[in-house]
Amino acid sequence: MVSQSAPRADAAPGEFQTASEPAPIKLRVRDLAISYGNTQALHGVNLDIHEHEIFGIIGPANAGKTSFLKAVNRMDIFTPGMRVEGDISFNGHDVRHLNNIYALRSRIGVVFPLPVGLPMTVYDNVALSPRLRGIKGKADLDVIVERCLKRAALWDEVKDRLDALGSLLSGGQQQRLTIARALSQDPELLMLDEFSIAVDPVTTMRIEDVLKELRQELTIILVTNLVQQARRLADRTAFFLGGECVEIGITEDLFTGEVMDQRTRDYVDGRFG
Repeated sequence: MVSQSAPRADAAPGEFQTASEPAPIKLRVRDLAISYGNTQALHGVNLDIHEHEIFGIIGPANAGKTSFLKAVNRMDIFTPGMRVEGDISFNGHDVRHLNNIYALRSRIGVVFPLPVGLPMTVYDNVALSPRLRGIKGKADLDVIVERCLKRAALWDEVKDRLDALGSLLSGGQQQRLTIARALSQDPELLMLDEFSIAVDPVTTMRIEDVLKELRQELTIILVTNLVQQARRLADRTAFFLGGECVEIGITEDLFTGEVMDQRTRDYVDGRFG
């Protein structure tokens, strides 16, 4: 595996290079192995993800990408037969041994491939998490809802219909509503799993612009089957294949061949996948 370069602690958004003072590690993974019954999904995964970077994960179907996200957010407890071994540390704490899983998930937001709108209004979709945290005042909720919808580039389109059902929005709007709902948790880490799979190209580019801005505030893991999307967004990218993390490197280096396993080269050049 290629050595992992790290962003400088003082790096400007979009700037990424090796330095003596790298940004703090937000997520550290060591010897991660995931299986479903007798089927091995991932094995021997070791990687560090730093604060305020967009970390891309690319690879073909069944490479273990979604399983990785599930393990980070402890979603394995909802998946019968899923077994996770190894160490995953978030902010220096082993997520596998945390007693309060819900507190962990409040710090880690997840956006799934297809929009998952709750059967409630646009406003209530975003206000749900703050209410669960004990925020009840309408004035306070109004501020949070507006802020999150603006951060998700959706406010201007829905500000006059906050009382409408979220399910009545277009597919692209529903995906941005999902992002706004994830942001309402005030997460430190945002994980996106193929967010653009059901979104039109124009909306995809709008969401990408949102992610570029959000990296100034939080850390992002971007799982994508669109290698050019990883190239546009990710500071570093990991290539998963057959349950193995084949290579990790500065994203542009992976695409220009500066540091590349032949399997990675074949994938990013479109020879398979």
